[in-house]
Parts: sequence; C-alpha cells; structure tokens
Amino acid sequence: HLKTMSILKNRVIVLQEGYSYKDNTRASAMRANCSCTLIRCRDGTNIIVDTLTAWDGPHLTSLINAQGLQLQDINIVICTHGHSDHVGCNYLFQKARIHIVGSCASNRDLYFEHSGALDRHGEVLLEQTPGHTLSCVSVIVRNSQLGGTVGICGDLFERVEDIDDEEIWREAGSENEKDQRVQRYRMSQMCNYIIPGHGPLFKVDNALRSILKLRQNL
Repeated sequence: HLKTMSILKNRVIVLQEGYSYKDNTRASAMRANCSCTLIRCRDGTNIIVDTLTAWDGPHLTSLINAQGLQLQDINIVICTHGHSDHVGCNYLFQKARIHIVGSCASNRDLYFEHSGALDRHGEVLLEQTPGHTLSCVSVIVRNSQLGGTVGICGDLFERVEDIDDEEIWREAGSENEKDQRVQRYRMSQMCNYIIPGHGPLFKVDNALRSILKLRQNL
C-alpha cells in the first residue's frame, strides 16, 4: 500500500521540526533551528528544503539515510532564505543538479534564473513569498500524501501560534511586514497544510484564513 501511495502521491516528510526560544544564559540570545523537509516527488525527484545549521551534517545525513536515501540521491536543494540555520548543510549535496537559496539558483559557479515546476508533473512549485526577507521563497506541493496541498514556508510563518500572536513572527525579524502579511494570507488560500520555519506542520482551516485575511490589511 505504501509503495503504491509513493507512486500516486508526492510524499512530504518533515525530517526535523524547527524550534526557536529565548536562551537566558546570554542577553538577547536565542536558540533556533529550522524545519527540515524532504519531498519525494512521484516522478522520482528528491528535494530537500532548508538544511539546518552547519553543525548538523552527521545528524541530517542520518535523517536522510533513515528514509532509505543517500546524500547523492538528493536532486534539488532549496533554502527558503539565506539565514544560517536554513543553509548550513548545503555542502552535503554536491551531486544535486540545482541549489536554490531564496530567489537565487545555481550549480557550482553557474548562476541562473529558475522558472517552472520542480517536478515533471507540475505539482511541486516555487513561490516568491517576500517578507521575513525580501528574497524568501516557499515550496508548494500539490497532490501530497496528506490529502491536499502543502506549503513549506520557511519563516513566512514561525509556528501556528503566530497567527493569533503576530509578535512572534515580528520579533523573529521582518524586512517588510506589509508584504509578509499579504503573503501569509495568500499561502493560506493556496494550502491545506503549512510547514512553518520553527514549529510543527499545521492544518489550515477557514478560521485561520479569516484571521490572516483581516491582518493583511493592517
């Protein structure tokens, strides 16, 4: 059954849930690491989204191995933005055909513009979602095993609680709060599930969409 599902659906696997909290051992210090997500596209493409810190190489390798994959099996690396906890292990994936960091795509020393779907079925897409940084992107996965569309959003959303309490995402930093509010609502319209940058996956319902719709006009 699982083998059949993997052929019929794109599988979205959260390898590690992100977190962030204050560290009281130093003034104004934080402990944070990003959500790291594997997409196993039904066409056989393997995509990793946000690669943890540079100190997480052995840990991330073991997480990927636990999915029955080797590092060289990762075809595409996407970092939702360039902060250090989202790009730290990019160096592991030297066999990948493309690295995308925010709106910048490259292979070795060749830089180019990416356009179009990331898979052959046109179900895995890159979306510009500026706000937390002006070059932030999100990954949209349609036809997922979860039964709907998944948005892997980086720090567009910190965690589900930041929908009720906007100070959570604002304190995490925003280069354009107005754009971020607009993109947060837009993604809620497109997605049934969202993987935020620093918390567990959550389901998007009409109540959450209504709050985000009101907030985008502030």
